[in-house]
Amino acid sequence: MLTADQLLIELLERASSLTVTETIPTETALGRVLAEAEISTINVPPLDNSAMDGYAVRTAECHVDSILPVSQRILAGQIGEPLQDGSAARIFTGAPIPDGADAVIMQEHCQAEGTSVRLLRPVQSGENIRRAGEDIVAGDTILERGTRLHAAHMGLAASVGRAQLTVFRRLKIASFSTGDELAQPGSALKAGQIYNSNRYTLSGLIQALGCEWIDLGAIPDTLSATITALQRASMLADVIISSGGVSVGEADHIKAAVAQIGAIELWKVAMKPGKPLAYGRIDNTDFIGLPGNPVSAFTTFTLFTRPFLLKRMGATHVLPMSYSVPSASAWLKPGSRREFLRARVQHTDNGATEIQIYPQQGSGVLASAVWANGFVDLPAGQTVEIGDSVRFIPFSEVTQ
Repeated sequence: MLTADQLLIELLERASSLTVTETIPTETALGRVLAEAEISTINVPPLDNSAMDGYAVRTAECHVDSILPVSQRILAGQIGEPLQDGSAARIFTGAPIPDGADAVIMQEHCQAEGTSVRLLRPVQSGENIRRAGEDIVAGDTILERGTRLHAAHMGLAASVGRAQLTVFRRLKIASFSTGDELAQPGSALKAGQIYNSNRYTLSGLIQALGCEWIDLGAIPDTLSATITALQRASMLADVIISSGGVSVGEADHIKAAVAQIGAIELWKVAMKPGKPLAYGRIDNTDFIGLPGNPVSAFTTFTLFTRPFLLKRMGATHVLPMSYSVPSASAWLKPGSRREFLRARVQHTDNGATEIQIYPQQGSGVLASAVWANGFVDLPAGQTVEIGDSVRFIPFSEVTQ
């Protein structure tokens, strides 16, 4: 049985990045992975400009109570005339600094007097001026290849004039659930049935990554049906993800089916929840078999499958950030496996940050994943006393 760290290393070693690319409009690039580094051809800002509404001046001509005639008015998008000696230019945020001016005094520090302005405080050279190239210099690499694009990346690309971006094509993921007991929401439950929540959890997680989701539904608990589903999925997708049927019960056919038409390379991880996790290949298609219990499927996807998929998508940064937080809950049940406890970071009345651990950590308690906003990563055999620092992995790092 692999440790969680070993499993992650083994999975990432097997994750080969996509090579096919496409060029798409920048406004549609959210969640996509950049296939080429973006290098700016311009300075941003292109000209020295005002950071404030105020008056552009020569500092050598300024002191407290100076009264300067206002020689011009410069709006954003306009180019002013060179500043006349002994004058000020009314200027607005973003407007280019006129030649001859070396500072902007903000309007709150001035008093308008007819067609002149009185300076109410000293002003220093360079004050309230945003210099050309202060943000980006022509020739700078603004976005690296392998960047998974978020809103700020899109805005940065647009700031240097990029209307289109070259990205890797979408990763195709086929998923299905196993189990004769599964029913679709919207239908009446028969005796012994449960609703198939994993289909919806996996749908959300896969689509949040920006992947193309191919839904194969639920399949019967037979070896032949499992083989048929896997063969079909291998022809449609880059990665197959199943939930359920990966353990060692008589009705668990996933491992045997994959082994018959492909190969199982990894199986079982020393963690809780989620021990029965499998990785294999069918021809050129990756296969990841997740446990069937809802929290186990959620946990193993977010912590292991997601980094694997991100690397397959071409992303270079695939691992989540974590940090230490003092716990306001005790957890006095030492486990033989590393545990990922559903927990919630919250702020106390005095502004401190603390962790609350959900009291029921069963692998079927999906409500815990909604109540929580992250995992406490607890090493095997460790307990938690109130006040202990624990490692916390926010859901925001692993679900989008």
